[in-house]
Amino acid sequence: MTADARYEHMAMIMKAMAHPTRLFILDKLNEKEHCVCELQEMIGADMSTVSKHLSVLKNAGIIDNRKQNNMVFYSLLCPCVLDFYQCIVKIK
Repeated sequence: MTADARYEHMAMIMKAMAHPTRLFILDKLNEKEHCVCELQEMIGADMSTVSKHLSVLKNAGIIDNRKQNNMVFYSLLCPCVLDFYQCIVKIK
């Protein structure tokens, strides 16, 4: 991967994380796998909004999903992205 492609990839991941709801989702998925319905209830938004946020995170390669019967469960693929949080909260 070229340096330019690497920076583009990193920027895509940071853009995917750059929303309060998506940060919340990542925190919850760090605790455990959640189905869409659980995330929707925690977030308090309609299903299409939650699905859009999950899609952005999945397309960035941060999360993955699995289907069980007619339910979809999401899990965090890259817990190291949460290390970024620890750095950010120290900035005043």
